[in-house]
Amino acid sequence: MKPVVLFFVFGAAVASLLPAQTKPRLEDLTGKTILIFTPHPDDETFCCAGTLALLAKNNTIRIVIYTNDDKGSYDPEMTSERLARIRMHEEEEACRVLGIPKENITWLQYHDGMLEYANTRDLVEQVTGIIRRYRPYVVLSIDPGTEYVRWHKTDHRMAANNTMDAIRAAEWHLYFPNQRLHDGLEPWLVPEEYYFYVTPKDANYWVNIDSVLDKKFDAAVAHVSQFEPSINKYRPDWSAADLEKTKAGLRNHIHKKDGHYVELFRWGTGFNQQ
Repeated sequence: MKPVVLFFVFGAAVASLLPAQTKPRLEDLTGKTILIFTPHPDDETFCCAGTLALLAKNNTIRIVIYTNDDKGSYDPEMTSERLARIRMHEEEEACRVLGIPKENITWLQYHDGMLEYANTRDLVEQVTGIIRRYRPYVVLSIDPGTEYVRWHKTDHRMAANNTMDAIRAAEWHLYFPNQRLHDGLEPWLVPEEYYFYVTPKDANYWVNIDSVLDKKFDAAVAHVSQFEPSINKYRPDWSAADLEKTKAGLRNHIHKKDGHYVELFRWGTGFNQQ
């Protein structure tokens, strides 16, 4: 047997005797920076508010929102400018419920439904700079591969793919070298990536949110303009009956695994380098 082959065989045998290296669970992280990219001011709440509530206890969470969500209302008296202000206020309130200060929210301020028509080079450069500035241990974002995102509105598809492209670019110093030269932003390899808006068949990671279920509901209903009756005729608050009905509907849509309420993710490390 050739020495090099013997080396690999011996190394594999030794490795099999060593204890498996365990990766800390997402929800157990402490002292880390968690960076979330979301197309609208509500997506991260509806998909992973429970996980964010758990992480906010011991980590710094920063949220980057691609659009101002200024189009999604059936109220004939609503204007885009007014709706953008409403959605900003609702996002800040949802984050307050979860323990995330409004100062940790970054708005990229693209119009709802228009993200796909932005200059793609400028957009990926902008997000690359954000990743290099905050140097997160975890990035949470829209899953670009799931069927839901591929067939959903353009902002979701664009946000998903742009964020993944920026994660990749942030690692290599030859991408956007002006950021290093003029802004002092060094390259950054994101250690962990978790993607939400996954279907059950795409998920490979589940977070138990039993202990923060009420916080998830309270954060979700802070987005009052997204639900009936406010989406049809805006009102800034809830009637008791509408609030109870909405929370019941939200509970029915939460996934369960092994008897527990969970939030679904696709976990991946480095697969966007292939």
